[in-house]
Amino acid sequence: MTVRWGRCSNFKNCTDAKQRQAIPIPQGTPFICPECSGTLVDENDLAPKRISPAPRKQETTTPKVVLAASILLILVAGFAVWGGLHASKASAAKVQPKTILRLAGSNTIGDTLGPALAEAFLKDQGATDLRTLPGANPQEKIVQGILPGDNTPSAITIAAHGSATAFTSLAANSCDIGMASRKIKPDEASKLVALGDMSSAANEHILGLDGIAVIVNAANPANQLNKETIKRIFTGDITDWSKAGPQAGSSSGAIKIYARNDDSGTYDTFKSLVLAGKPLVSGAQRIEDSKTLSDAVAADPHGIGFIGLPYIQSAKPVAVSEKGTQSLLPTRLTVGTEDYLLSRRLYLYSSAASGNKFAHQFVEFALSKAGQDVVGDSGFVTQNVAQVAQAVAPQAPGEYKWLTKGANRLSLDFRFESGAAELDNKAQADLDRVVSLIADLKISPDRVMLFGFSDNNGSPSSNQAISLTRAQAVESQFIERGLHPAIVRGYGSGLSVAADDSEEGQAMNRRVEIWVKK
Repeated sequence: MTVRWGRCSNFKNCTDAKQRQAIPIPQGTPFICPECSGTLVDENDLAPKRISPAPRKQETTTPKVVLAASILLILVAGFAVWGGLHASKASAAKVQPKTILRLAGSNTIGDTLGPALAEAFLKDQGATDLRTLPGANPQEKIVQGILPGDNTPSAITIAAHGSATAFTSLAANSCDIGMASRKIKPDEASKLVALGDMSSAANEHILGLDGIAVIVNAANPANQLNKETIKRIFTGDITDWSKAGPQAGSSSGAIKIYARNDDSGTYDTFKSLVLAGKPLVSGAQRIEDSKTLSDAVAADPHGIGFIGLPYIQSAKPVAVSEKGTQSLLPTRLTVGTEDYLLSRRLYLYSSAASGNKFAHQFVEFALSKAGQDVVGDSGFVTQNVAQVAQAVAPQAPGEYKWLTKGANRLSLDFRFESGAAELDNKAQADLDRVVSLIADLKISPDRVMLFGFSDNNGSPSSNQAISLTRAQAVESQFIERGLHPAIVRGYGSGLSVAADDSEEGQAMNRRVEIWVKK
């Protein structure tokens, strides 16, 4: 076998270089140091058997010799630096991850929940050496791990620049799954028709629930505000705490407004649910990151802002009400049943026809019990069903109060497509979750009760009829799954959770509650 002989010049980092070892390299293979991957200095005259050089006569050092020695030292140093750089590049190339999935969109989801889900998903796939790394900026992260049978890491990239970017990224094919803290708009869906019907259950997936919390400084005496007052504050009609009404307590001073940026789904939902078409006050401080906004409000005695449930942190949430409804704080129950006025759903959007198997598997995992546990652990409201004790409002119908006395309410409600008795996308998945809970806890069907409610748009008799029809629609779905509820009732508009003067409020009132007798 023909070999070439060389010496390594990476004296700083290589043992062979420090010991001045002669290194044999088989002909045809890269001429690099096997220890540090630095390029070797060729020694063509070097042979396996070395002959000691004859003693040299002592010579007088001349300027030419000094110059030659200096040049040699410069070359050796250059080789050492170049070799070190080459070794670093070679090392980086060995661990360069391959991207298997790209998520883009909501900062509310992508900041904490997205990375947590990505890591749990990779772990569920059997990956090892899991880690979350920073991306190009604070709104981007890379979650990676080594999947079974692979030598290189597989990566899931997350770009959380706002819900609007979920749909532009899907359109540009720069992501596989869009994250959104609001429902897709018709004009956005129209640009994604090549991916399918983005409002269908095949492409639109409810990841979890969140409540937009209206937050103030912990020392602010305001504990509750009605929706109209919140609207007037954020549109600039009320500029001092002393003008915010008795609900604001003894507060005074100029109000400082904090709001998310225009690409934010949180801001978009707040505009729809609260501002009702009026513009945000021009002096508001706009912030892209959820945690940063919460910290800013918590540090400002006169501040007020809005944020997703997990980002309240050291700020204080206020209870929210509107005419004819009870003030409610955003809690796991009030958000889970979507009774809290500023409740919202978190979404994943993907193409059912996607050729990326990891996109389908990720969505399936996110909606599973294990994935929903991650949603709950991240501070959002999981869709895993639980029994919760709840006090009934004094204005509730008499029979309803009697039937629910001593009973537990399940932590979700069934809601319907607008103007129809057809269950919406979330309700379709919730049917199986409820049946699983009933089976797991061995709850007898004769303890299960369904109560339907409507908005107040029709006559009392028609509202009662449609509320019963909706309760029966849920009943029939349960019967198909082997569960026969014992009591099914419709109470019309007898217990509104929102005002009926908006489409959103009407949708909240059209619901079916599930209760379980003890």
